[in-house]
Amino acid sequence: MKNGKNPNPNTIHPIAGYDKEIYVKPSIKNPNIIVGDFTYIADSEFESHVTHHYEWNGDKLIIGKFCQIAAGVEFVMNGANHQMNAVSTFPFYTLEGWDMNPPAPSDLPLKGDTLIGNDVWIGQNAVILPGVHIGDGAIIGANTVVGCNVEPYTIVVGNPAKILRKRFDDELIDMLLDFKWWDKSIDEIQKLIPILTCSDLEKVKAQLSTWNK
Repeated sequence: MKNGKNPNPNTIHPIAGYDKEIYVKPSIKNPNIIVGDFTYIADSEFESHVTHHYEWNGDKLIIGKFCQIAAGVEFVMNGANHQMNAVSTFPFYTLEGWDMNPPAPSDLPLKGDTLIGNDVWIGQNAVILPGVHIGDGAIIGANTVVGCNVEPYTIVVGNPAKILRKRFDDELIDMLLDFKWWDKSIDEIQKLIPILTCSDLEKVKAQLSTWNK
């Protein structure tokens, strides 16, 4: 508890008197956008950051818990893709007056759902392309264009995104993926904060290995 208040995932404005950072989940109206508790964006709304998201494609944007999304981030969905296996990529079927039926789904480069894990930090003006899967704990650098999957606890930067490094050694990554702190209760997470914010990673390993034992 801080200032007499407990964390509430259904609060849209988690910073009193400041409307340029919101918890995303309670603001969502589109049923094909699914966002976990306490994920926030540095903006006063979220859905305009999800582009080319057309109902007829049926694709979903699924984001986990405790993600941190900076200003200017764009999630590009499958509606941005054009037919590439024909002579022209021009989408005649979408525009008034052109005599063309929509191509078969198999003729479009549809990439499926876009999946973002838990505790992912997406830097300012990053672009996430259709169908990308980003693992838990990953960091996406500012202005990065992500067109391929990103492994958990990996830092990627650039256009196209390139691996900069893993955040931790494999032992700690495996421990964190198994521990899934983001699925704990609020009371448990409150107690875990000293571990989650500790820069002594050997100490973190030791404490995680004995938690709840």
